Amino acid sequence: MEKHVQLIGIFWIVLGSISFLAGFIIFGVLLGISFFPDLGNEAPSILRIIGSSVGLFLWILSVPKIICGIGLLKRYEWARILTLIVAFLGLLNIPLGTALGIYSFIILLNNDTIKLFS
Repeated sequence: MEKHVQLIGIFWIVLGSISFLAGFIIFGVLLGISFFPDLGNEAPSILRIIGSSVGLFLWILSVPKIICGIGLLKRYEWARILTLIVAFLGLLNIPLGTALGIYSFIILLNNDTIKLFS
């Protein structure tokens, strides 16, 4: 079970990093497009607002994923609980979040894994 927990921790860190990077890319692309000439008066401000909000939203969602991955690698009990919560919310992130969420539930709700964290 230790290898599974370590693998889940690494996967959550990678998924959180991908989310963080996607937020940065969306923010940068929409902010860059807003500086194109001939977009009119309202389009640049709308693009900046959308880029900032979507980027910030993805950054906020990526932080718990990275934290729970690091906590799982260090075998903290709170990280197991946080990962179960994040895995439940990640079920909506089709297909990677769904697969990782189901895998996290199967491994982290196992009795051997519960003993490993206590």
